[in-house]
Amino acid sequence: MGRNVLAFHLLLALASCVADLPTIYEYYTGDGITSGLGVDQPQFTLNGKEIFIYSGAIHYFRVPPQLWRDRLRKLRAAGLNTVETYVAWNIHEPRSGVYEFGESGTELQDFGNIGRFLSIAQEEDLLVILRPGPYICAEWEWGGFPSWLLRENMRVRTSDETYMKYVERYFNQLLPVLAEYQFTNGGPVIAFQVENEYGYADGDKVYLQQLVDLMRNNGIVELLVSSDGASSGTSGSLPGVLFQTANFGSDPAASFGVLEQLQPGQPLMCMEFYPGWPDHWSEDHHTTDPSAFRSNYEATVSYPGSVNLYMFHGGTNWGFMNGANNGPGDNSAFQAITSSYDYDAPLTEAGDYSPKYDIIRELLAQYNPVKTLTPDPPELVEREVYPTLALDGQLIFNDILARSNDSITSDTTLSMEQLPINDDSGQSYGYITYRQENIDIAAGSTLTITGHVRDTVMILLNGVLISNRLTGSDDFNDFGYWRMENSTITLTTEDLTGATLDIVIENFGRVHFGNLYQQFKGLTQDNRVYLNDQELTSWVIYPMQFHKDWINGITDWNPVDLDYGPAFYKATLTLEESEDGYRDSFIDMRTWNKGVVIVNGIILGRYVFIGPQQALYLPGPYLQAGDNEIIIFEQFQPAAEVKFSKDSIFNTP
Repeated sequence: MGRNVLAFHLLLALASCVADLPTIYEYYTGDGITSGLGVDQPQFTLNGKEIFIYSGAIHYFRVPPQLWRDRLRKLRAAGLNTVETYVAWNIHEPRSGVYEFGESGTELQDFGNIGRFLSIAQEEDLLVILRPGPYICAEWEWGGFPSWLLRENMRVRTSDETYMKYVERYFNQLLPVLAEYQFTNGGPVIAFQVENEYGYADGDKVYLQQLVDLMRNNGIVELLVSSDGASSGTSGSLPGVLFQTANFGSDPAASFGVLEQLQPGQPLMCMEFYPGWPDHWSEDHHTTDPSAFRSNYEATVSYPGSVNLYMFHGGTNWGFMNGANNGPGDNSAFQAITSSYDYDAPLTEAGDYSPKYDIIRELLAQYNPVKTLTPDPPELVEREVYPTLALDGQLIFNDILARSNDSITSDTTLSMEQLPINDDSGQSYGYITYRQENIDIAAGSTLTITGHVRDTVMILLNGVLISNRLTGSDDFNDFGYWRMENSTITLTTEDLTGATLDIVIENFGRVHFGNLYQQFKGLTQDNRVYLNDQELTSWVIYPMQFHKDWINGITDWNPVDLDYGPAFYKATLTLEESEDGYRDSFIDMRTWNKGVVIVNGIILGRYVFIGPQQALYLPGPYLQAGDNEIIIFEQFQPAAEVKFSKDSIFNTP
């Protein structure tokens, strides 16, 4: 009995101590705010008090806005005191001169409300590091650049006059929005990064200074930083103007040693510490052993250094927003990032805790010298395996094109970006079809597309797919994919009169890192089309953008024929009214081939049967009472039903 009483009183004392701990904002701002983040001594100070920055990356554009608070609360409960996010230009200026910060009514309105994300972060007792680019990499489509920049001749990420004209126009809209949330204005933002890993780029110091001037002229007063691999030295920074941080996933002593030489007597920070890695289609799913993560993370915080986990929560590349890697500019080494950005991060794509989460919580409780009130991790909500659904509608390819609102007649082929649509901003994402009508094709005729295609191609004759379906990753070496140069296909074994030829091309993701300068999609200036030896002209071009209003406007579905692709297939998930909302799930795509999944007009992402990703995350907030339309654009061969899974699914190709 005595031991129990003693234990009870010890628990009461511990609870009292915890209750007496201040929040982060009580500790750092309780006596008013006189200064921001300081770097003129060996450790950071915030408002005059020492701070180690223990941060984690959550990209607001990769998380359903309805779940921002959940993810941020879980980050704070891990013991982290800061959240970091990039700012994606293509979210906030989806069309040239059209800005979205939560009020403009575009499809991206909810994701564009960055002010709400910052407010929630502060409400959850978090500080914020912002990385507004304008280039962000992030394995995001074209590193965050909007595709309409390609309509003019410019060199991005330099002091090129045309490029800087658009950067200035955008920053003059974005930065005043962000300035309101600065720490010294009573907000959460303690630092802004200028550009991103610029040491790997052109080294244009005039450009960096132009960005600094734009920020300062738009009211940004907080600490400005750069981030690079330590081996870049000062090539991507402005010594004395930008505080330098390093990016690494192991051996912190090596990178911190370089920073100590570059900035003696100043704080040390890793801006990107890698607990995992992203996936490309057709490769193994990347995972990192938790014990290796623990060793490297502990070595970083005990150095002692400040650190931002990239990623703490990866989230999802919604829609067509995945990036890609490439080698030379000819597209032959193209590798597309998957829709899942799970990253093997401490918090999974669906918001679950991984073993790395517990490691972070344990180590920060041990090493953080500043003790503040840390909440308990929120309980997880179990996901739902919704009933398997039979397909109840289909639209064949010709019916899809017949509903196009933006068909263009042109003597020559035009890339997506050159199309005179979307207020002269061109087509950004999706698929595009180039049609030849009423042509005669002799038996044995061949079709040739010069150069390397960008990025996948299907050929239809009279509405019937004649190019091969995807059977494995080796097919990427053959006709229909990016690796083959000057690819050729035999069209027919019999004479055809008055035929219709369709070339359907998919933008599989623009490159996010490295060679950013040849990012046109569809039939580009490198791609000429020949029927035998005759170059084809006089095209009808159909942009297939899959906008939400257009998708939701489809009503006249036809009976299902499973022996057909490409086509739309529809299933309906009917749900009863729920005051508590609907649970998350995953859509299991293992029995389908290749395409995209759309739920209530929202594109969840891409699927490719070769993996590694085999299921698409379906957040509960995307569902509604009554009928929920699940529409699948299958390029080759559909399955007979739509299945759900409680968990993510990854395979080894």
